[in-house]
Amino acid sequence: MENILLEFKNLVTEFHTEGTIVKAVNGVSFTLNKGETIGIVGESGSGKSVTSLSAMRLIPSPPGKISGGEIIFHEKDGTATDLLAISEEEIRKFRGNDIAMIFQEPMTSLNPVFTCGDQVMEAIILHQKLNKKDAKALTIKLFKEVQLPTPERIFSTYPHQISGGQKQRVMIAMAMSCQPSVLIADEPTTALDVTVQKTILQLMQNLQKEHDMGIMFITHDLGVIAELADKVVVMYKGNIVEQGGVWDIFTNPKHPYTKGLLACRPPLDKRYTFLPTVSDFMKIDESGEIIDNGISVAEFTKDLAIPESERVAKHKTLYSQEPLMQIKNLKTYFPIRNGFFGGISDHVKAVDNVSFDVYPGETLGLVGESGCGKTTIGRTIIRLEEPTEGEMIYKGRDIAKMNTEELRLFRKDVQIIFQDPYSSLNPRMTIGNAIMEPMQVHGILENDEQRKKKVEELLTRVSLDPAHFYRYPHEFSGGQRQRIGIARALAVKPKFIICDESVSALDVSVQAQVLNLLNELKEEFGLTYIFISHDLSVVKYMSDRMVVMQAGKIEEMGDADQIYNKPGTEYTQKLIDAIPEGKLEDIKKHLESKGVIVS
Repeated sequence: MENILLEFKNLVTEFHTEGTIVKAVNGVSFTLNKGETIGIVGESGSGKSVTSLSAMRLIPSPPGKISGGEIIFHEKDGTATDLLAISEEEIRKFRGNDIAMIFQEPMTSLNPVFTCGDQVMEAIILHQKLNKKDAKALTIKLFKEVQLPTPERIFSTYPHQISGGQKQRVMIAMAMSCQPSVLIADEPTTALDVTVQKTILQLMQNLQKEHDMGIMFITHDLGVIAELADKVVVMYKGNIVEQGGVWDIFTNPKHPYTKGLLACRPPLDKRYTFLPTVSDFMKIDESGEIIDNGISVAEFTKDLAIPESERVAKHKTLYSQEPLMQIKNLKTYFPIRNGFFGGISDHVKAVDNVSFDVYPGETLGLVGESGCGKTTIGRTIIRLEEPTEGEMIYKGRDIAKMNTEELRLFRKDVQIIFQDPYSSLNPRMTIGNAIMEPMQVHGILENDEQRKKKVEELLTRVSLDPAHFYRYPHEFSGGQRQRIGIARALAVKPKFIICDESVSALDVSVQAQVLNLLNELKEEFGLTYIFISHDLSVVKYMSDRMVVMQAGKIEEMGDADQIYNKPGTEYTQKLIDAIPEGKLEDIKKHLESKGVIVS
C-alpha cells in the first residue's frame, strides 16, 4: 500500500441532457503507484478525459455529476483521503498542489491577458505562500527545467507570442510548480509536431524520475503509450474493456477493441491496401453488447500489404504523364510591421523559392514541423494567400495571374479540406446547405431539388446518414465533421484536392476511416491530392512522393518510401527518429530502464 498514490474505485460520472442520463464513466477502477505511468487510451467519447476531470473535481455541474465510487489519494504522510467526500474548499488544497493537470489545448488553458510568467507565479503564490520576488525566481527556474529558450523573455511574453510547443512547456512548468505527487496529462501532445512531442515526453519522463511522480497519460495514440507507459487502461464508451502491463497489452491484446486500436495506425514498414479499423475486429448487437469477430491483428493484416512490384508499375505509369500542376520558384512573404505607423521592417519568408510538379492521380505529401511553410503553400495555390513571386501553372495558366472568372472556374477544379472541421463549417448553416452552397455558386445542376438529391448521395458516400441534411455542425463529432468537409469538397466535382492537416485532430481509429475514404475517393473519381501533415507516418502511408520542408524551403523530395528508408538529410532523419512507432523493442527498452524484465 505504501507505493499507492491514487485509487479509482467504481467511479461513475454521468451527464443529464434533454431528459436522458449518459454515464460518461461507468464503474471505472484502477490504481496509480509512485513513479508509475498509466496510459489511458480510447476514442473520443470513451470517458478518458471525464475520468481525469473527476479526479480533479472539475466536472461542470449541471449537467455533470459524480454519482458513485471513490477516488482515494494517499498523501506523503500516509493519510488516505477520498477526494469525492471532501468539501470544495478542501479539494482546492489538493488541486494543483498534490494533483496537477496538463490540459489538452494550451491556448485555451492559458489566460490570454496575463503573461506566461504571471500565470505560473499565481499558482506558486497560492499554494506555496511565497513572496513575488521568490515566486518569480522559482518560475524562471521552472522555465529552465522545462527547457524553454530564454526563460526571462518568456516570463514577460503573452501566450499568443509563443509557439504551441512552448505553450505546452509553460503548462508543464505550471503543473510542476508545486512538485505534485500525481500529474494528469490529458492529450498533451496531440497537436504538436513529432519532434516537439518527443521533447515534451522526454521532459515528462525526466521530471517523473526526479520527483517520483505518478503520471496518468491520456491519449488516443498507442505509439506514444508504448514508449511512455508502464500500464495501460483501455476505455470504450465509459467502461474499462481491458487493462494490464504495457507489454501484455501490446503482445497479447484480449479485447477486440484493443486489437482494433493497435491495428489502425499506419504501419511504417509496409503499405496496406486499406487500414484496419475497430469495426473489423468487433461489432455491436442490438442490445449494445460487443461481439468479438474472433480474428487477431496478425491474421487480419497478413494479406493487406501491397507488393513493391505493384507500386513500381503504378509509378511508372503515373510519372510518364504531363504534370497537372507546376510550382516554379514560389515565394510567399508576410510583412513584419513595427512602430506606430506600421512601417514594414522585415518579412517572414513563409515559402521561400519552392518548386515541384504534381502529376494527375498522384498524392504528393508535404511534411515538416509547424512553421515550415507547408500550409502556406496550400493556401497560396488556391489564392487564399497571394504569392510574392513565382509561378503556379495549372492547365497552362498561371494561377497568380488569373482574373476573377478564371479563378472561379479554377476553384471548382481545385478544392481544399481544412485542418479544423469545427471552424471550417458555418455553425448557423445546416450541413446539407453547407455542402449545397458551392454547387449553387458554381451553377452545378439545374435547381436546388436536384442539388439536395446529390448532397444526400454524397453524405451516403462519406458514410453519413442522408437524413442528417437538416442537422447543424455542433450535432456531429470531429470525425463526422471532417467527412462533411470532404463531402463539400466533392460537391463541385473537383480534379484536385488539397488536404491540409485534415486528419491531425482525429482519433487514430477515425483517422484510419478518413484515410481509407480519401484513398477510395481518389480511385473512384480519379482525384489528385496534395496531402499536408506534420505526421510523417500518415504522409508516408498516403503519398506516392514526399516533399520535406524546413523554414520555407524544400529540404528533400522524392519517393515516399525511399525518403523514409534512406533519408537524405539530417533534418529528415530527425523527423523519422521522433515518430513514436510502438515497436516491441522500444517497449522492452523502456521497461528495462525501469528495472522491469520482460521475456
